[in-house]
Amino acid sequence: MAVFQKPGGGGFQKPGGFNRPKPGGGGGGFNRNRFSPRKEAEHRINHFIRVPQVRLVGENIEVGVYSTADALKIAQDQQLDLVEISPQADPPVCRIIDYNKFLYDKKKKEKEMKAKSKISEVKEIRFTPNTDDHDFDFKAKHAENFLKDGNKVKAYVQFKGRAIQFQDRGQLLLLKFAERLAEVGILESMPKLEGRRMLALFAPKGKKKKEKE
Repeated sequence: MAVFQKPGGGGFQKPGGFNRPKPGGGGGGFNRNRFSPRKEAEHRINHFIRVPQVRLVGENIEVGVYSTADALKIAQDQQLDLVEISPQADPPVCRIIDYNKFLYDKKKKEKEMKAKSKISEVKEIRFTPNTDDHDFDFKAKHAENFLKDGNKVKAYVQFKGRAIQFQDRGQLLLLKFAERLAEVGILESMPKLEGRRMLALFAPKGKKKKEKE
C-alpha cells in the first residue's frame, strides 16, 4: 500500500523505499538537460571521424594517406585537432589544426567581409552661388567625414531666380570643393547642370583603391 508523507519528507513513496526523483534533480534520476539537443559541429573532428583512413594535407605534416588512428596520434602529439575538411573525397581530406582558433579566424573573416559589403549611402551637401568661406569649410569637413565612412557625396549648387545666370560661379565652387576633398574623395564626373541645380558626385578614395587591389 502506498504511503503519503508530509511535505518535505521525500514526496510520494512506494513500499520498498523507492523514491521518485524530483524533476531535474540529482541522485541518478532522469535529467532532461542530459538529453537536450546539441548544435551540430561544422566539421567532424578527432574521434568523430569514423573512417578507416584519411588524407592529411597542410603544414608541418607529410602529405599522404594515413590510418585514422595514426592521424589522430599525430594530432595529439602536436596538441592539435584532426579536422575533416573534405568529407566527400576518397579518402576524406583532413588537416591538423587548432580547431577553436580556426573557427575564431573564420568568424572574424566573415565579420570583416560583412563590414566591407555594407551598402554605402549618398550624402547631400548643398551650396548656393554666394556660399561664403566659413560655410564652405564647415560643409567640406562634413563631406570629408562622409567619404571616410565609405559613403558617396552629392554636392550641388542651388540656383534660385536670377541666380541661374551665375552658373560659372557654381561650377568654380564645385571644382574648388573637389580640390578640397582630393585626399579622401574622387570626383566621378565634372559638374553638370540638372534643372536649377549644378551637381557633382564624389566617391570614397580608399574604397576605389581596395577594389583595384
